[in-house]
Amino acid sequence: MSHDTETLTGEGKPAAGRLWSGNFKLYLTARSGSMLGDAMLPVALSIAVLAAGHGIDGVGYALGAWMGALALFMLFGGVLADRFTPRRMMIIADLVRLVVQGGMAVAFAVGTPSLPTIVVLQFLSGAATALFQPGVASMVPQVAEDVQGANGILRISEAISGVLGPALAGVLVAVAGTGTVFGIYAATYGISAICLFALRLMPVKSTEDSEPSFWRQLVEGWREFAARGWLWGVIAIHLVYGCFVAGVSLPVGADLVVSDYGSTALGIGMAAFGAGGVAGGAVAMRVRPSRPLLSGAIGWALFALYPITPAVGLPVALLVAGWTLAGFGLAYWGVLWSTTVQTQIPAELLNRVYAYDVSGSLLALVLGRSLAGPMASLFGARPLMILATVLGLVCTVLLLAVRSIRELRSAQ
Repeated sequence: MSHDTETLTGEGKPAAGRLWSGNFKLYLTARSGSMLGDAMLPVALSIAVLAAGHGIDGVGYALGAWMGALALFMLFGGVLADRFTPRRMMIIADLVRLVVQGGMAVAFAVGTPSLPTIVVLQFLSGAATALFQPGVASMVPQVAEDVQGANGILRISEAISGVLGPALAGVLVAVAGTGTVFGIYAATYGISAICLFALRLMPVKSTEDSEPSFWRQLVEGWREFAARGWLWGVIAIHLVYGCFVAGVSLPVGADLVVSDYGSTALGIGMAAFGAGGVAGGAVAMRVRPSRPLLSGAIGWALFALYPITPAVGLPVALLVAGWTLAGFGLAYWGVLWSTTVQTQIPAELLNRVYAYDVSGSLLALVLGRSLAGPMASLFGARPLMILATVLGLVCTVLLLAVRSIRELRSAQ
């Protein structure tokens, strides 16, 4: 395995000795820029494609190209991050996305781009994101000694970006035009690349005489993933949870809220969901359970409130309360899960193993969103949301029933 100045020190300690170090501030800025850009994409792209006259099908093709490339290249991104260091791959990915989304900005500024042009550019952007994402996990232990605290702050930033990004994209399209929005969107990746480049990380010398082949590293990543019962156990259960709970709930729940209460209520509900995420991240920074996945399972149960509140037609105030708790639960689980993976997996394997984790989660969410419409038509939106709630609680029980998950001890 080749390593250079972008990996851990010889003692395996992070370069940063405290949470709010210069390195972590730079990394937080880089991630916040990327997350804000990613949150802006669905709204900006949907509005742009519709304005270009390509219709709803065109929106599906464009978003599908981005998501498909992300899923297709994620595992390769994990291997490349281990071979060439995560920071290097993340900077390359940011520069590619800067150029691609900058190209989108120019295309919309000078005219109306064709649908194939948009699809190709978004496919390239998704592929670049697949090179970026695997390094996200392994960079945190390098820039912050308090891994759980760092994950909590990153989760708070993600929740804020999830609320601000879509709103910002919608306002900017109306005020400044589509080309300007994509220009700002591209700039977020430029900021991320600059901050990542500025990180000062400690070197470590390679202890191996030769570099394994690409395919050997890919297989090794799978073996390490499969060897950890708690890891593949969570992902196996999440294939059901991500598909039939989270994946189905988000689009169908939004449709129910708009139908029952109007678009303003949906905006308030999503803001409450984001606020819950901020609170969940903040609490997860301070709570240090000895069995993190046992404690984190609370988050799975709380997210089950997301589908049930619109399904039973509760007043808006109770809908907001339910979605706040759902956002809290999702963030709380996310911080503890990220910290567990980052501290339990050896640094030299983390990028590849994390890529399998992300690929499984992504597959479940994409499948769930794809099935949401047909299943709602077949079973009805409200019965489907009730089913999602029941499955969410069942998956939580399954998570707690697996001994290797329930009894896993914190490594911090």
